Amino acid sequence: MADKISVRIDGEYVAAQQGQTILEVARAGGKFIPTLCWLENLSPVGGCRLCIVEVSGVGRLLPACTTPAQDGMSVTTNSEKLTQYRRMALEFLFSERNHQCAVCVSNNHCELQSMAQRLGVTNVRYPYSFPKMRVDASHERYVLDHNRCILCTRCVRVCAEVEGARVWDVSGRGIHSLIVSDMNRPWGDSKTCTSCGKCVEVCPTGALAEKGFGVEEMVKRDRKVRRLAGRRGGHV
Repeated sequence: MADKISVRIDGEYVAAQQGQTILEVARAGGKFIPTLCWLENLSPVGGCRLCIVEVSGVGRLLPACTTPAQDGMSVTTNSEKLTQYRRMALEFLFSERNHQCAVCVSNNHCELQSMAQRLGVTNVRYPYSFPKMRVDASHERYVLDHNRCILCTRCVRVCAEVEGARVWDVSGRGIHSLIVSDMNRPWGDSKTCTSCGKCVEVCPTGALAEKGFGVEEMVKRDRKVRRLAGRRGGHV
């Protein structure tokens, strides 16, 4: 049995267990920390940086999803500084790709959109990149729109850790990074894809969607996938 520890979250002591992350402890204690790349029972990567928190005695902000909780740790999850950094991270995500919410199948059902509303992001202060991104509609059931991808890698992890197919990976570096299937083959030509749809269900935006849905009609249902991941013992 894991050793019990005590962590101070926003001034309140919360019981925790050794091995838990700050995010797990905070959520168990009813504290909200925003996330986009994190998903329950998938391995955490700390990619979106929305879950950054302040830890007393540490001179930098830390991602709550990958930072282990320690006994006696004092954590601040909500402050003006954190809000500004989180808004900045969201603005960068919007400026890097071509997110046209009004014509997106996930409009009003998009985690990126919802997070922007919750954190008060009403405009983007940085120049838009307007990259020329392709749409892969080669799969008979699903479509991949790189314009809406935020590189959270949920699809990569759920395919590897839950389905075990390992179809997806990240190609390129920096702003030129792309989610690719089978070493950059068109999705429809993939020899490893099982067409299970788990990658589509966990995608937080309209980047991965099922064909046949119109604007605002694509509702993701990741609860079943999270339960499957939990039965497999969580992340690997």
